[in-house]
Amino acid sequence: MTDTAAPARTESGPADTTREELDAVAAAARRAFAVTVASTAAERAAWLRAAADALDAARDELVAVADDETHLGTARLTGEVARTTAQLRRFADAILEGSYLEATIDHSDPSTIPPTPDLRRMLRPLGPVAVFGASNFPFAFSVAGGDTASALAAGCPVVVKGHPAHPRLSARTAEIVGDALVAAGAPEGVFAHVTGHETGVALVQHPEIRAVGFTGSLHGGRALFDLAQRRPDPVPFYGELSAVNPVLVTPAAAAARGDEFAAGLVGSFTLGAGQFCTNPGVVLVPAGSGFGERVRAALDAAPAGPAPMLTDGIASAFASGIDRLAEHDEVEVVAGDPAQQPGTGAPVVLTTTTAAVIADPGVLLHECFGPSTLLVEYADVADALAAVRAVGGSLTATVHAQPDEEVAPIVEVLSEVAGRVLFAGWPTGVAVNWAQQHGGPWPSTTTIHTSVGVSALRRFLRPIAFQDAPDAALPPALREANPLGIPRRIDGVLVLPGDAG
Repeated sequence: MTDTAAPARTESGPADTTREELDAVAAAARRAFAVTVASTAAERAAWLRAAADALDAARDELVAVADDETHLGTARLTGEVARTTAQLRRFADAILEGSYLEATIDHSDPSTIPPTPDLRRMLRPLGPVAVFGASNFPFAFSVAGGDTASALAAGCPVVVKGHPAHPRLSARTAEIVGDALVAAGAPEGVFAHVTGHETGVALVQHPEIRAVGFTGSLHGGRALFDLAQRRPDPVPFYGELSAVNPVLVTPAAAAARGDEFAAGLVGSFTLGAGQFCTNPGVVLVPAGSGFGERVRAALDAAPAGPAPMLTDGIASAFASGIDRLAEHDEVEVVAGDPAQQPGTGAPVVLTTTTAAVIADPGVLLHECFGPSTLLVEYADVADALAAVRAVGGSLTATVHAQPDEEVAPIVEVLSEVAGRVLFAGWPTGVAVNWAQQHGGPWPSTTTIHTSVGVSALRRFLRPIAFQDAPDAALPPALREANPLGIPRRIDGVLVLPGDAG
């Protein structure tokens, strides 16, 4: 997998990586970057496809380990492997297409004031990238997940810090991916896996690391973000941290389709024991609409009892969060029992008012990661939008309205606080494509970029311009004849392959 010795193993997975081992891994990644930065899209696409094929071949083995460590179920985990490998192949297709490079050419023009030189600009990889695996998606946001796939596609070696919630799965996935990459022609050191809390801290601070991808808690992510910014040479920290993903149901929609929305909400916030970063945690509904009773009836009809949580720590934090909400003077329990069993999460629905939310957002709008949702009753839409503004940054925001309703004012406010605005369905479900935006204002993320979809590549690239360069000295993407056959913007005009000019 790398040109360094594998760390010692324990029964629960690899032992923590030592500082000497981390230094060796980082040095190998730096050596690998000398190769990856000059690699072609075709070479990197072959590497990504080889990793995808290897994971597909090992699917049954990996799913069994994942289910033993996470209790997420073989159906869910099998689907997540398919999503992960499809994601790798999508990035392979994207880099072959070439528009991600943003190749731009402005020819010299001596008639301008001042005269314009020949300028050519594109994106190039940053260097070795640190990736922190997530607990709630042991495949799609972990060792071989979106951060790893997008960084490798960009031409950056990757050092993954495995998540302690699934240590054996992380180690085995890393072995499979690392072996597949090298067998496909990638350089030694292009991919490595390290473990341990202190190792993760040192990884963010390591001088060979040029960017960090992270999915996890607000507290942990903020601590690592601060470390990345306090380095002698600060590096980008792309963190996905916390979101309550507000949903607004208009009075007309609640009256016309209240039962439909109640059932949809229950299906969404209980999915995977509520352990999704897009869980609809705050739902604004008209006062007096009876929506809470509809949700309680839908929950009673759903087979959604206590479910194992990913870790005891997550279960404990969920139980504490529910207790904090249930004990608030302005909160009532609509359905479920706030008392949680150790290690599990049982659905709970609570309700409050917009006035309470605006007065105490620090408590009422704090993410409660698990199968719960807070119904916030509003007097009118303006009242609801005031509460949405109090929510702050989220990954998503949703409006449910009738087809003939004017929703532009609602959409404007939702667009201020979220990276993705939904008009139908529920936010638990994130497509992997060119148009996806999975990231929003703080505290949902630390960046304007997406961590899902092809545009996630942009995080691990930086612009570079060449002025009056000889054609032979230019990267192929910027040479006059366009030998790569990629889309380029030339003298302000987007030129596609095959276009004249």
